[in-house]
Amino acid sequence: MDAIDREILRELQTDGRLSNQELAQRVGLTPSPCMRRVRQLEQDGVIQGYRAVIDPEAVGRGFEVLVSIEVRRDREAVEAFEEALQDIPDVIEAYRLFGSPGCLLRIAVADLRAYEQLWIETLTALSGVTEVNSQIIMKRIKEPSGLPVDG
Repeated sequence: MDAIDREILRELQTDGRLSNQELAQRVGLTPSPCMRRVRQLEQDGVIQGYRAVIDPEAVGRGFEVLVSIEVRRDREAVEAFEEALQDIPDVIEAYRLFGSPGCLLRIAVADLRAYEQLWIETLTALSGVTEVNSQIIMKRIKEPSGLPVDG
């Protein structure tokens, strides 16, 4: 990956809807070689997809919670827990961690009542869960804006 590929990545992380023409102009290429580079970055798995960034309030999910969960430390329990998370749409990110807590979730729901219902009916009922701790997000200070791509 060279400096031009990295510039392509920076530009696409800022605006994934750039036309190839505009992208080529911004990175100093003609459209054809620019398109070849983008396609190669996609084929190599460097660019994994394109997404729209949605305002959580606009879709009724402005209440976000970070949840640390302890799961029994055996393979079956961990695998069952991770599989069950896939079917919970309110869980928008999930990470298995080294140490304690064993898992960190980011959850987006409508309000405190919706989170309480999810907590009681779903999170604490998941197989293998031994502890659930919640931290309500007061304010998002820094939005995700892509990964640094400096070499």
